Amino acid sequence: MTLAWSRDTPLPVDDALPALREVLASGSAAVLRAPPGAGKTTHVPLALLDEPWLHGRRVVILEPRRLAARAAARRMASLLGQEVGATVGFRVRGETRVGRATRIEVVTEGVLTRMLLADPALEGVGCVIFDEFHERSVHADLGLALALQTQEIVRPDLRLLVMSATLDGLAVTALLGDAPLVTSEGRSYPVDVRHVAMRPEVAIDAAVAGAVRRALDADEGSILAFLPGVGEIARVADRLLASSLASSVVLHPLYGDLSSRDQDAAVLPARAGTRKVVLATSIAETSLTIEGVRVVVDSGLARVSRFSPRTGMAQLETVRVSRASADQRCGRAGRTSPGVCYRLWSEQEEAALLERSTPEILMADLAPLALDLAVAGIVDPAELRWLDPPPAASLAHARELLVELEALDAEGRITAHGRRMASLGTHPRIANLLLGGVARGLGAAACALAALLEERDLFRRDALMRDADLRPRLHRLADSTAERDPRVDRERLRRVRERSGAWRSALGIRGAPVDEEAAGALLCLAYPDRVAMRRDAVGHRYLLRSGVGARLEDVGSLADASWLVVADTDGRRPEARIFLAAPVTLDDIERTFASQVVSEEVVEWQHDAGVVATRRRDRLGALVLRDAPAPEADADAVARELLAAIQRDDGVRLGWSVAAMRLRERVAFLRSLDASSWPDWSEAGLRASMDEWLLPHLVGIRRRSDVEQLDLASVLQSWLSHEQRRTLDRLAPTHVVVPTGSNVPVDYADPAAPVLAVRLQELFGQSETPRVADGRVPLTLHLLSPAGRPVQVTRDLAGFWRSSYFEVRKELRGRYPKHEWPEDPLTASPTRRAKRRGS
Repeated sequence: MTLAWSRDTPLPVDDALPALREVLASGSAAVLRAPPGAGKTTHVPLALLDEPWLHGRRVVILEPRRLAARAAARRMASLLGQEVGATVGFRVRGETRVGRATRIEVVTEGVLTRMLLADPALEGVGCVIFDEFHERSVHADLGLALALQTQEIVRPDLRLLVMSATLDGLAVTALLGDAPLVTSEGRSYPVDVRHVAMRPEVAIDAAVAGAVRRALDADEGSILAFLPGVGEIARVADRLLASSLASSVVLHPLYGDLSSRDQDAAVLPARAGTRKVVLATSIAETSLTIEGVRVVVDSGLARVSRFSPRTGMAQLETVRVSRASADQRCGRAGRTSPGVCYRLWSEQEEAALLERSTPEILMADLAPLALDLAVAGIVDPAELRWLDPPPAASLAHARELLVELEALDAEGRITAHGRRMASLGTHPRIANLLLGGVARGLGAAACALAALLEERDLFRRDALMRDADLRPRLHRLADSTAERDPRVDRERLRRVRERSGAWRSALGIRGAPVDEEAAGALLCLAYPDRVAMRRDAVGHRYLLRSGVGARLEDVGSLADASWLVVADTDGRRPEARIFLAAPVTLDDIERTFASQVVSEEVVEWQHDAGVVATRRRDRLGALVLRDAPAPEADADAVARELLAAIQRDDGVRLGWSVAAMRLRERVAFLRSLDASSWPDWSEAGLRASMDEWLLPHLVGIRRRSDVEQLDLASVLQSWLSHEQRRTLDRLAPTHVVVPTGSNVPVDYADPAAPVLAVRLQELFGQSETPRVADGRVPLTLHLLSPAGRPVQVTRDLAGFWRSSYFEVRKELRGRYPKHEWPEDPLTASPTRRAKRRGS
């Protein structure tokens, strides 16, 4: 059958599947946009099994969550009348149900990535289906990018199908080479949406509990309530239990960290005569049909992890859901019958919701992605086709971490250690902890600590006296009475013990005890960037290796810890709060990071002491591990630090003597005549060229007093060549000989008019004005009285004798009668003295 359809026209459910089979038979990729109730998750894979192009190969369907993967596999197996593990199976972390006859494998995203990395050709796989792709997890984006590369290079026959209810289909079809887009109408039932805006002063758990009670009274069927996190789920459950629920109402939490048994209990139909209230995180938004749910209560909130390359940490944030997520949640009420959705926000607030959630790749920790790319031999992410490429800053930070973990070499290539890390299928931090712990003979402690970190904690966040120290948690794991500790979350305790056992089994560790005191040394392997040093002797403020500040509030047994390794913080600025940490010794730090510790000679100007001090420091990132005086220092480095202090006027200044200033003025005078031949010794010019004229003379000195005693006239003269010094003395002499034989200094302060200040009588008999610069520049004569006071300024000495002299003579004869005042100064003898007595 051939269908006439277009991507813009939704098809009835019964026509959508034949259309999809048609386009996959003739092409390599397709996109299916189908609303809740269209049956895409279960019916599409089953329908493809008999397609000739599959050639008997498997269909791999990717689900974003373990719960959804198991549920989808069970549903498809039941439709075939089989058990899971026959025709239909699943692979999720910690659990695999597949057999020789399995043709459909439902896998979680991390499993698909490892499949592609282990076998890029995907031998034996005919079709890969990406379900609920709108959730845009990092693994889904990477999986699609790698599958497209496989299809392009080695498997042109591989079919790719992307499915979602709220997907931006056009963007995905473009990524898939303008693949066909099939849109199904779906079979959902109508849902009555009721807006119940929360008052600002009402807590979210109180609002949700109130809405659930209202729905229990007013509506029929089971209830699914969406909350941002586990803490809110627990508080809502407490409120509902305290409100005397009817015996027919059964509460079920539903979130990712629950055991498979408890998750399944939440999803299965309610027993006859009972109603279920399922309190769930976003895990229940898609890919699940919770039987009997006819009412949804939506808080409108979700918790997301946002990674900051600046701090190197991820921080959980509670955010408003997008419009697409709100629609998905609402659709849960209309899967099997008409339903009701209570939205705890106003219609006006709904208009402000974002259309879609931000893709995880744009805000997540990209260390796992960076490791997967390295395993695949991909240095430049641009080699792959992405819907949204990984941000360069986040990816660069991730690669820096992998180098610290020794998973990548300095050129960014995968190491043998990095390949072993990737094979463990966990975060690179945890993988390095496990492998390093085994290598150090601390495998049991490493497995326990890894499990603890994966589950985040054993103790409840609201527990009193909640010590941040990880060692008591490790102790509780082996303590048979731990379940009775009111601080301990029993479900988490069970999961951590199970996970620790699974790691022991995977790594071949048998019966070894857990060394609790090794927690800090082991934690260094997972968090090399979060080794922390206490800032001061008193208090609990720390500096992390990355340069980020942190504070310890739940002090407890860490009160005396000078060094910590931080496992969990809130990532806030300017100081993050430390939730989990372990003490570590300086010896452990130096042993673990021996190849990364940088020994440096530190040269510092000490303002108060007026001296350049030199020290030897061992540094690990922002942390100073050791700091001691270094008597031997590089003289050039000392000189440069001293020069820097001079340049920034940091308590040391040059002592400009009169001789040095006169030299600068002479050079400035000659520079005014010929700028190309003479240096710029102005304030700005000298400051800009200190590296050339001053730095060589600072070598060997380090104190303020030594600088102040520098002979700057000699320093500047040494910067001039021998020829320049000869020319300077010829063109700009320091003194001029006047007729009396006196050497009179020349003042070059004004380079446009150098001055010769001389007593008038010493120039008797001279008609020519004295000149410099080989006679090119006449000196400005300041003619002085016998008392040294200026009586005339002129640059024309002959003209002065002819005219102004007689007025000056008339005035000065009476004032200085003992001095010569001839009528003809040009014929008179120059003199420095008064008249001889009796003359």
